[in-house]
Amino acid sequence: MEIIISNSSNKAIYEQITSQIKGKVMKGELKTGDPLPGIRSLAKSLHISVITVQHAYEELQKDGFIETIAGKGTYISLKNKDFLKEEQLRQAEDKLQEVVDIAKTNGIGLDTLIKSLTLFYEEE
Repeated sequence: MEIIISNSSNKAIYEQITSQIKGKVMKGELKTGDPLPGIRSLAKSLHISVITVQHAYEELQKDGFIETIAGKGTYISLKNKDFLKEEQLRQAEDKLQEVVDIAKTNGIGLDTLIKSLTLFYEEE
């Protein structure tokens, strides 16, 4: 699993880790039951503190993306399907808001937007 840490990012390192793992889950690159590297192993490969990786894993677990089984390791959660669906809906809503803002700014009517959305949705 590749995670890229940027020193020039405005995000904290643990947030960079959590957002990249969440992104991989949502894109299907990481699937339910897939193992994650151990905290020490990931910290060593990224050249960061174990505490930082632990913080990232705690956030991911709190959000339902991962679960840790004592003595076995950390895995992509079996429980994250509903959360993923909700997160994907939120992302779609964000994109739709951008479209609505552009349409309003440029005088594009709701009927035109609905026709366009319908065409995109029904397109194979």
